[in-house]
Amino acid sequence: MQRREFITLLSSATAWSFSARAQQQPLPVIGFLNSASADGYEPEVDAFRQGLKETGYVEGQNVAIEYRWANGQFDRLAALADDLVRRRVSVIAATSTPANLVAKASTTTIPIVFTTGSDPVQLGLVASLSRPGGNVTGVAQLTREVAPKRLELAHELVPTATVFGLLINPKNPSSENVARDLQAAAVAMGLQLNVLYASTEAEIDDAFTTFRQMHAGALVIGTDVFFNSQMRKLAALAIRNSVIAIYAYHQFVAAGGLASYSSSITDSYRLAGGYVGRILNGEKPADLPVQQATKVELIINLKTAKALGIKVPQSVQSRADEVIE
Repeated sequence: MQRREFITLLSSATAWSFSARAQQQPLPVIGFLNSASADGYEPEVDAFRQGLKETGYVEGQNVAIEYRWANGQFDRLAALADDLVRRRVSVIAATSTPANLVAKASTTTIPIVFTTGSDPVQLGLVASLSRPGGNVTGVAQLTREVAPKRLELAHELVPTATVFGLLINPKNPSSENVARDLQAAAVAMGLQLNVLYASTEAEIDDAFTTFRQMHAGALVIGTDVFFNSQMRKLAALAIRNSVIAIYAYHQFVAAGGLASYSSSITDSYRLAGGYVGRILNGEKPADLPVQQATKVELIINLKTAKALGIKVPQSVQSRADEVIE
């Protein structure tokens, strides 16, 4: 064999060896933890994958994702988080407030990226928004900040009403703060706001029955991961009971609800996916300031408005990001 042929063969063998070893290396694994169920969360998961893709990661090609859904059973979260820790995943994406808290308690070494509608400093997730410290960072939605705007929207839709309702989950650590904010907004607008509580499906049914007995103008639904998993039920109950209801997220309107107003939850998932990708690329959570999902969306369902017998003012329609007709 001539020397040139030998070198060519040696080079080819070496290249093949490196390629084979690269293919044999295990993919980094992301642990995706959420306290709701996968049903109805397709847009958010797609947005998360989009954020990953923007940083060079595609599920099934160069990264794997282990999904863990608690299906509304919050007491399952600790075991699900512990399972991800035992598997030594590269990053945990905790995409609901209860999951945030459980993930933080489960590990001080595995990086954690959260999405939350609550104040992450108040929850104890990070030391500060600009300097998170530790192994946790993420994305905060403008939930509490825009909650009073939902009451204002309800009043625009039913301008003659003076009594309104607020539905919150008492198990959500931020619910009481939201209730105080909305009570203050109601007082400023000269309105009466009655607070209803629900943390189970049966209690949601009872809350709608109680609301009808109040003869109130409209119901504002507080943001909560349990309510997120019940959006179809909430929308159906509102139609069935002729209740003018406003929630935070577009899925509520897509399921037949009247209106939604909040920061974009899909945008927050996309940002979280980007942070997970950056951590996989070597950045540290402590160096990544908490992001704010500042994109706010107003969505109106005119078909539902017609079914409820109300006319949505043109001033509201003109502000909407999307109108379903």
